[in-house]
Amino acid sequence: MVTLKKEVKLVGNGLMKNKPCEVTLFPSNSGKIRYFVKDKDSFVADVDNVVSTDHCVVMGTKKARAMLTEHLSAALAFCHVDSVDICMTEDEVPILDGSSLKWVEAIKEAGTDKPFFAKEKFYTVSEPVYYLNGKTSLVILPSDDLFISYAVNYNHPDVTRRFVNYNPRNKYEIIEARTFGFYKDLKKYQMLGFAQGVTQENTVGFTDDGGYTTELRSENEQIKHKILDLIGDLYLTGVNPLNLRCHILAKEAGHAVHVKTAKMLKDKLIEI
Repeated sequence: MVTLKKEVKLVGNGLMKNKPCEVTLFPSNSGKIRYFVKDKDSFVADVDNVVSTDHCVVMGTKKARAMLTEHLSAALAFCHVDSVDICMTEDEVPILDGSSLKWVEAIKEAGTDKPFFAKEKFYTVSEPVYYLNGKTSLVILPSDDLFISYAVNYNHPDVTRRFVNYNPRNKYEIIEARTFGFYKDLKKYQMLGFAQGVTQENTVGFTDDGGYTTELRSENEQIKHKILDLIGDLYLTGVNPLNLRCHILAKEAGHAVHVKTAKMLKDKLIEI
């Protein structure tokens, strides 16, 4: 069990509703990631508590929900924190810069209480786990090492039939990879009540001329963000995906597929 040495507090607006939200992460010895939203019901960060994946990952109960949890989940995975209480003044986690970077920086500044003698636990799968549906697939195979490859195929010259592999050398490029979307769709989503908090700082927009609304932080930043989302979503199994000894191969997937696969993965994990 790893928790924080001291509390972490960040304030920002949500991507969907654009409402300001204060989020405080408190040290905890519960051994769980627990959410407390607006003094309402609490719930554990678990794939079985996901209630929606339409535009982002939403977890909760009938009384309380937390939207856009994936970037915070990924930050906890990268910092190897598995026991913390998350208190929110609103029901949407702030988008911040659109990645996990601000969360990772804040958690590292606070520090964790992992004993120097503690050993990481590693896991694999008892048998292959896979989701296949037309052009979409997500396959998890047992292996001696962790390998993640994510392939996409969007109507944009830089992300047509492209893929990115994860390895420890490019993990900071994964952590800082921002969310993205087609600029032409922004007004439509905003008219429907979504994407109210989109800015050039927190979202990479695809333009009709094959460019972007902002400068990329690294090559293939958009695909790296898909890996970030995948890590955050698989973290909801209760096992850090960065501690898996598996080959994870994703193609044209998204939160819905990540979560469906995570539910299957949860029952196939074995410690090695």
